[in-house]
Amino acid sequence: MEWLDVVDAQGRPTGERVSREQAHREGVRHRTAHVWILRKKDGETQILLQKRSDDKDSHPGCYDISSAGHIPAGQEFLPSALRELKEELGVEAAPEQLIYCGQRRFHFESEFHGRPFIDNQVSNVYALWLDREAQDFTLQAEEVSEVRWFAFEDAVRAVAENRIPHCIYPGELELVRAAVLLSSRL
Repeated sequence: MEWLDVVDAQGRPTGERVSREQAHREGVRHRTAHVWILRKKDGETQILLQKRSDDKDSHPGCYDISSAGHIPAGQEFLPSALRELKEELGVEAAPEQLIYCGQRRFHFESEFHGRPFIDNQVSNVYALWLDREAQDFTLQAEEVSEVRWFAFEDAVRAVAENRIPHCIYPGELELVRAAVLLSSRL
């Protein structure tokens, strides 16, 4: 069973813990870490999107953040972001390689696989520059069915216009854009 810290609106643990299932059944606020992988190819900035496995408990078969995951109880944002990169995509990165883009809070309710699903998250968002071909990532099959590079602006439009099946919040792409522009790399 996966245990998560209950957190306040700023993502600080309250001292309580719940199972991941309880968090999503009852809408208990918890933390996640999101990492967007970027590269320059032929003079254009590209962003890597993962396609979620069809067996995922939420948003199966949808394009999503390059790498993301829940933060286990007792752990912190950055180490969890690095762990998820390794587990989902086979990417080993150092903490100083991640560019902090900001923190996002959201509440989402839906139904998946015939069950209610309530997501109440505080997420730290990061970017990582990594030039690697899609076939060179080692995918965690139970989490990720494929990865695909998109031109950054094409991805922004595809998400905004719902041209691809996705569970991406457009504002999060804007967080990435703002942070990366500040680092003069986009």
